[in-house]
Amino acid sequence: MSRRCRRYSKQIQRTNSKIDLQTIASTIQSEMDKRNLSYDEALTLGNIIQNRSDQLPGDTIVYAISDRDAYRRTLELYLRDALLTRTEQMLLWEERRRLGISEPEHERLLDQLLLQWRRQGKKVTIARFDTPGGESSA
Repeated sequence: MSRRCRRYSKQIQRTNSKIDLQTIASTIQSEMDKRNLSYDEALTLGNIIQNRSDQLPGDTIVYAISDRDAYRRTLELYLRDALLTRTEQMLLWEERRRLGISEPEHERLLDQLLLQWRRQGKKVTIARFDTPGGESSA
């Protein structure tokens, strides 16, 4: 890990707010765009940011180059039509497996996204697996 990455990593660990984490994430994105950081370095730092974000209170989503952010974008794409089908859930499961996203991480991210949608007055229907043909509204 480069000196710059170690400096960011220490800064991330000392941060006590999600707003500050978002600022660091934006700086890392800018540094990558300027080619001062490689994509792999930015991804590593983004994953550290996401882990630190989990340790802080609040339901705010921190957007950073990370495996979780890639998964969030996929999840948002499937939620765009306000319906999460069984097929989409199976595809999401495969994406989680590929990216190393745990079930609790998925649930937390889904809850955060659904909360955002509810604040906007939107309703999402999520198909259930536990009962044939059953659906759940969120």
